[in-house]
Amino acid sequence: MIVKHAKDVNGTNCDVWIRDGKIRAFGVDLPVPEGERVIEAKGLILMPAFIDTHCHWRTPGFEYKEDIATGSAAAAAGGYTFVNLMPNTKPVCSSAEIAHEVMAKAKEVGLCDCNQTVSITKNFDGKTLDHLLELPDDLRCISEDGNGVMDNAVMARAFAIATDRSLIVMSHAEDREISPWDYRLAENIETVRNCHLAEYYGTRLHMCHVSTKEAIRAIRQAQYSGARVTCEVTPHHLWFDDSRLQYKVNPPIRKADDVEALVEGIRNGTVSCIGTDHAPHTAEDKARGAAGMVGLETAFAVCYTKLCRECGLPLEHLSALMSAGPAGVLGLSTKGLLAPGFDADLVLVDIDHMFTVHADELHSKSKNCPYDGQSFYGKVMLTLKAGKETYRSADFKG
Repeated sequence: MIVKHAKDVNGTNCDVWIRDGKIRAFGVDLPVPEGERVIEAKGLILMPAFIDTHCHWRTPGFEYKEDIATGSAAAAAGGYTFVNLMPNTKPVCSSAEIAHEVMAKAKEVGLCDCNQTVSITKNFDGKTLDHLLELPDDLRCISEDGNGVMDNAVMARAFAIATDRSLIVMSHAEDREISPWDYRLAENIETVRNCHLAEYYGTRLHMCHVSTKEAIRAIRQAQYSGARVTCEVTPHHLWFDDSRLQYKVNPPIRKADDVEALVEGIRNGTVSCIGTDHAPHTAEDKARGAAGMVGLETAFAVCYTKLCRECGLPLEHLSALMSAGPAGVLGLSTKGLLAPGFDADLVLVDIDHMFTVHADELHSKSKNCPYDGQSFYGKVMLTLKAGKETYRSADFKG
């Protein structure tokens, strides 16, 4: 396969030749090898496919909200070929057996690969860490997503184990004794604690869905101090502030000055990547107070419209936030770049195409989408995973 007449993120004409799931050549006016299928991409931007550091596909245990097939389809429609799944399932993903089952099922579906994160404490019990000593080498990410480890001593031991075993701690920063009455303080206190533990133990720490100006400042200070800390922000924490949306997500939608701080954190390099926190719920669960929203299918358009169209961020920077940045966080050495030898995980987008989000048309099983009825620029036209089509928009004729 060869993709012809696209433009890269800098507006330069480019072609890409794909063979055996890898990028064979990338350049201008590449010759068409005999017998190769040609995809005509004139007028479209070619980028590395997107990688999500923070996602929920609800398997096992909550397949009525999302399953691996529908989650994979949503990811592909959003331009994603790899996602990192959180462990707050039923049962909690605290073992290699569960993690490998989920990853194998995603591979069988074939639309989007995944890494399954394992819980920091066994079954989220807040104290047991022995299972971390037995994780195989292909499972490197641990998280207490949705909970946060409350006990300082337990978290310190977890960081020590993570350093010794080369694990990445992915932190949902929330002190649950404080969050019922002050969620800002709850996020900020846990952010400072975990950044200090990362510096103290030399642990790789990734802060999930950062949402406050104080948390961004603490992370930047930790980075200046030499701590191995990265962080993500979500599209919804960039797009909304609490004057524009009252919708339950965790952490909450913040103030306008928090949004400004997140954007500045992107500009100055504090923020490493975009994480969708794609969190499907049924209408009934949302009515009962479940926190979260779907976001895989809208992530690029929301971020492109906000960051590039409104804030003037170069498209090259956004591409890095959605591809090379998360690949670096997750240690995916053959993904995230358009270069010979890298996986042929690619996405074609039309940055001038404005479209309206209709929740009932999303590929996700759940429709909890506060963007419903809103319009954005940046439509995903084609997604390729290892050189094979996993999504094609009805608007794409190439």
